[in-house]
Amino acid sequence: MALTFHGQGSLSIAETLLVEAEQAGAQVSVLAVGTWLEQYPQIAQRILSGGHDLGNHTMHHLDIAAMGATDAYAEIAGCAQQLRALTGSIGRWFRPSQTQYATLLIEREARKAGYPTCVSYDVDSLDYTDPGPDAVVSTVLRLTRPGSIVSLHMGHAGTVTALPAILRGLAGRGLRPVTLTGLLGP
Repeated sequence: MALTFHGQGSLSIAETLLVEAEQAGAQVSVLAVGTWLEQYPQIAQRILSGGHDLGNHTMHHLDIAAMGATDAYAEIAGCAQQLRALTGSIGRWFRPSQTQYATLLIEREARKAGYPTCVSYDVDSLDYTDPGPDAVVSTVLRLTRPGSIVSLHMGHAGTVTALPAILRGLAGRGLRPVTLTGLLGP
């Protein structure tokens, strides 16, 4: 199963979250917002040096499903350009912003920008609503199955607080968090 994080928010919260994951031996996937990478360029190498995946979650985290082709492409390509400038690669994974599933238009524009696969998720932790760490833990552990992709957000302190209990609960069920690359293959 894979824990995926929308890359946005406080740098200190992101660093704490990465440390928590690494101390538990977990690898995660961060799908970064381009403006976040602009604000904190050092986070890109920090994520990769920890053995985690780093991917694209659009430039401005706008409702990409409501956009036409030109604007959707600009959102995807803008973040890809940030990733390439910081890491030498656009990353392998793209997740559309503000929608669980990519439309045909989004998939086409993502392919044009270099992403053959748009990644979704089957478990929405709802952590972005700040329901409290216990609610995040409960939701993730109740819904996660082998092969699940869990959507979480870096910019929420409650998510960091919830992460150790999530990792313990998953381990207790024989589930090990891996990167999207580890889950979805070469």
